Amino acid sequence: MTKNKGAEITRVRACLPAFAYSSLNRCNIPAVVLGGVIYQQHPVALLIDGMQALHGEFFKALDEIACSQERGVHFRQYMCSAFLLGKSEEAGLLQTNSGIRRDKCDYLRLLRGWMFNADGKEAAVLKRWVESRFGLLTLNHRQPLGSHSSEAYQAYQADYVRGLYNSNALESQLDLLYSFCQYEVQRRWPEQQHCQLYRGVNHIDEHHRLGRSEQGTLLLLNNLNSFSHQRELCESFGDVILEARVPMTKLLFFPGLLADVLKGEQEYLVLGGVYQVTMSI
Repeated sequence: MTKNKGAEITRVRACLPAFAYSSLNRCNIPAVVLGGVIYQQHPVALLIDGMQALHGEFFKALDEIACSQERGVHFRQYMCSAFLLGKSEEAGLLQTNSGIRRDKCDYLRLLRGWMFNADGKEAAVLKRWVESRFGLLTLNHRQPLGSHSSEAYQAYQADYVRGLYNSNALESQLDLLYSFCQYEVQRRWPEQQHCQLYRGVNHIDEHHRLGRSEQGTLLLLNNLNSFSHQRELCESFGDVILEARVPMTKLLFFPGLLADVLKGEQEYLVLGGVYQVTMSI
């Protein structure tokens, strides 16, 4: 009886805590499932609602292109035509003042903004997109977020609004970026379900630890995170190195996805939730 009770406690702790997810999302898997450690161990495809209906012909065209670099070029060209990138007047964004050109804020600028500052306004847009599409709530933006009435949460919302304001369907652009990333994962590594990645962190005691098992520590991560495939690169970003088997389905971006784009960066953008990790100094 005691042994069974202990097993039940471990199972419950492995689930995504209620404060970390929303009951609503826009994909085929509930957030409480895709954010749990069981999903980490046994992932299935994540499909954002409406992507095949809206962009099915685009993905059929990709099937005919053998070279991954050519597919990347085709993707960028399709993004420009689908969202009228660089054609603000045709998209209905008339520039009547000399302020910041918000129409120039596209998916590439969001990626660059994240990699420059994971707590900036571009990062807030990315985190809020993860909330909307996958139901994984943001836990940290500059600092741990409290209730919706807290100053920290209000500052996060303000960054999100500033990042999204007067832009051209940024969240829909991210839908297509994620879907293209997953298409490329299937084309390049059709038999691979996980990749071994590393992340350097400071103040590990401030992270949500949900328990331990023989395989490692159960850790609740923010809804979007940067990882690397090279452990040594992470050592300059934190005094504790996390090692995790990341489901390929949780990749929003990986190095080499788009040739000659963000060429100097080696970051993987990974959806969060509960992960079984090993930690080392």
